[in-house]
Amino acid sequence: MDIRPITDSFSVAPQLQPSDLSLLAEQGVKTIICNRPDMENPPELQAPQMQIAAEAAGLEFVFNPVTGSAMTMNNVEEQSDAIAGSDGPIVAYCASGTRSAVMWAFAMAGEMATADILASVSAAGYQLDHMAGQIDAIAQARD
Repeated sequence: MDIRPITDSFSVAPQLQPSDLSLLAEQGVKTIICNRPDMENPPELQAPQMQIAAEAAGLEFVFNPVTGSAMTMNNVEEQSDAIAGSDGPIVAYCASGTRSAVMWAFAMAGEMATADILASVSAAGYQLDHMAGQIDAIAQARD
């Protein structure tokens, strides 16, 4: 398991396994956000199976699948709502963690300065500087 903290309460990861979820719960995680569409995974790693494993571990599970070319403001708002609604630490995952880092950055647009958002994801190993304009645009759209 490769968990990469972006903040004290939000981390991203590449694809998780159902067996990882009980360990994450033991570590204090409260919410799992799946940003990976089912079409990218075999049945045993698709959202319904991951949700069963998450709920068995006592975790909230949010399915917010995104692909780079089809990402919408609805995805951003759903991610934002999931973050705001969690009662503790969150781990969001996708194939590599990048989409989940992007979704966090977009969800934080307008909540944090763009430079701080980019520094946080950079510290976790994701270089999103090329998305500064998009983060600014989302922040302006939310005003």
